Amino acid sequence: MDVHLRGLASAQYDIVAGWQLQRFGWTRTMIGHRVRTHGWRVIHRGVYALNSAPLTRKQFWMAATLTSPNSFLSHASAGACWGFRPWPGSFETVTRPGSGGPTRWGGVLVARSRCLEGDVTRHDGLPITTAARTLIDLAPRLPEHKTRRAFREALRLRVTTRNELHDTIARHAGRPGTPLLAHLTARYGLLPYPRTRSDAEARALEILLDAGVELPLVNHRVGGEEADLTWLRQKLIIEIDGPQYHRFREEDARKQERWERAGFTVRRIPSDAVYDDPDRLIALATRR
Repeated sequence: MDVHLRGLASAQYDIVAGWQLQRFGWTRTMIGHRVRTHGWRVIHRGVYALNSAPLTRKQFWMAATLTSPNSFLSHASAGACWGFRPWPGSFETVTRPGSGGPTRWGGVLVARSRCLEGDVTRHDGLPITTAARTLIDLAPRLPEHKTRRAFREALRLRVTTRNELHDTIARHAGRPGTPLLAHLTARYGLLPYPRTRSDAEARALEILLDAGVELPLVNHRVGGEEADLTWLRQKLIIEIDGPQYHRFREEDARKQERWERAGFTVRRIPSDAVYDDPDRLIALATRR
């Protein structure tokens, strides 16, 4: 295999673009010959997969960014890649330098931006808008509650930081969605989201902060077992029970027994109630 082709394939999940090969002296005839004789699969015009295995999502993402030089995974595709905004994707979205409205080219939606400087990076080898910029791009297209959740998840997963959000929002002041993100960053940016193991736990911290309730320790060990929310002074634990609670009742009962032996009161709340009935969480945290 050509050394340049090998290097591209190794760095790009076995995906290559014709324009890349032409930079190394390949002709269209040479590329067409490889397509016919080596089983290269056309993913997009001029973008090829070099193996016959089922394509992974990362390969689809890489292929989208290779449809043209200076293309960066963005919007819904970037949110899914960063992990804070799941999206199954019937097409992928990229952003390129320039102006004009979004244009659909087959399985790729192309957006244009004149202000990408400082807002692009690489993640798992993929050229992509930063998580902070991705949040700004997504916010005008999402209902408020979904923007809030994406914000929490981005911080919980450590793909961005409060400071990065603050600086990126400042560069894009005036864009739709930035006022909400600025408010969330100022109000909740210092919460220990990275300590949480679920969005329900992260949302619980926001509810308690807004209610003026003393914030708990998150996933702190008591009696050798991690508890979701722990108030040491009050000797109180609140467990937020997700769907898995009903599948692991014996394990949860064992943990609760150890916490109670350590002198803690244990209260439980379903994860759905954190979103649907926040007053119930506040009552559990303040009841004596």
